[in-house]
Amino acid sequence: MANQQNQNQNQHQQQNQQQNNQNQQQNHQVAQSIKNTAGSAFETMHNALEATENIAMSAVDGTINAVSIMTGQNKNQQNNKRNKQ
Repeated sequence: MANQQNQNQNQHQQQNQQQNNQNQQQNHQVAQSIKNTAGSAFETMHNALEATENIAMSAVDGTINAVSIMTGQNKNQQNNKRNKQ
């Protein structure tokens, strides 16, 4: 009788250990999935930030070009006025 109880306890402990191992493996898989999702989200945000930076720099370059053109036209107009005098 005591031998049967010991066998039942051992079997129960083995089942608990197997369940614990499965739970740990599932927890690891969930954690890995969360990590991968966070990594993908970070990469997406990083790419969006780079795109925004590129757009902003293009706008700055356009403004510089426009100012240069306007400044050049003003100089030409001033030179033309001086030449007419």
